[in-house]
Amino acid sequence: MVASDSFGEFLREQLAPLGRVTMRRMFGKTGVFCDGVMFGMVTDNMLYLRVDDHNRAAFKEAESFPPLSYEKKGSTIDLSFWRAPERLFDEPDELVAWARIALAAARRVAAKR
Repeated sequence: MVASDSFGEFLREQLAPLGRVTMRRMFGKTGVFCDGVMFGMVTDNMLYLRVDDHNRAAFKEAESFPPLSYEKKGSTIDLSFWRAPERLFDEPDELVAWARIALAAARRVAAKR
C-alpha cells in the first residue's frame, strides 16, 4: 500500500532539512526522493531506508525488522531497504540523521549505474 497523504506530508516536513523531498507512487508503494535520488520507500505507512554495505552497521537497529522485498517466480527479492524504527518519528533529529545515511547510500547506488 502507498503512503497516506497525512503520512507523506509528515515525512516531507520531518525530512525537509535534507533538501527537496518528494514522493512518487510506484509499484504499489511510495518512493521517497531527495533532489531526484530515491533513498526511501513507504508501504503501509512504514518508512524503509536504503541500505548498502557502507551503512549496514549504522542501521544495525533496523536489522531486526524484515527488509522490504517482493516475490518473483517463487524467490524472494531483497530491495535493500530496511524499516526505520518507529521511535525515530518521535526523534526528528535522529530521523534526519538516518535519512542522510540512507541518502548517501542511494547516491552510491546511483553512481554505480
